[in-house]
Amino acid sequence: MEEFLIASFLSALATGAGAVPALFMASATHRARDILIAFSAGLMVAASTFELIPEALELAGFPVIAAGLLIGVLGLTFLEQNIPHIHTETSPGKSIPYPYPAQAILVVTAITLHNIPEGLSVGVSYASGVEGLGMLIAFTIGLQNAPEGFIIALFLIQQKVPRWKALLIAAFTGIIEVAAAIIGFWLTAYVYVLLPLGLAFAAGSMLYIVYKELIPESHGDGHALSATYAFVFGLVVMLFSAECFRTFKN
Repeated sequence: MEEFLIASFLSALATGAGAVPALFMASATHRARDILIAFSAGLMVAASTFELIPEALELAGFPVIAAGLLIGVLGLTFLEQNIPHIHTETSPGKSIPYPYPAQAILVVTAITLHNIPEGLSVGVSYASGVEGLGMLIAFTIGLQNAPEGFIIALFLIQQKVPRWKALLIAAFTGIIEVAAAIIGFWLTAYVYVLLPLGLAFAAGSMLYIVYKELIPESHGDGHALSATYAFVFGLVVMLFSAECFRTFKN
């Protein structure tokens, strides 16, 4: 439990750490932003398809896994359609039709929707009892949280939000993951039947975010080729990390 809490906090704090460079790079290009988004997407796809889903399949049959995936997708769809929010794909320097602080609240809401399944995936992975899985997923989520924090802070600074407030907001969105991780851990640790369902739910939610949000955002501004390479690089980084964790474990 102690390792789980430490890993959850470190993974969440990576969002705030990633936001720090944005304080000094307010003029970062849209291409750089798209590359970071695509890299994060590659990490999440690899974590979902090569770690969470295979572990879920070892614990339950196809119907349970399919149900978990669909529940994850439908759950995120419901939240997206019913909670007011805006995304960060607004072009740099272009204002959005909401006054500050309303714009900051809406951005935080959007990122929170993204961070809930990420936190759940950490909690469920630790609750699975599979050696090294929790640490690997926490590392992966932390790795993609850093560019996410940079993008959030950069967006808010470009919307004329004070820099220190942008940093605090970015850090706050990461802390949401800790609460989600604890909920995921508690539910699946004490209600074991939910474990394979929870792993599949986390995978489905993350895949929804990748295909619905991250890939379109990274390909919508003429940088599709760079984003594609960044996506594949993120996938390779995740696979390399998984291999390193397995080697260390053995």
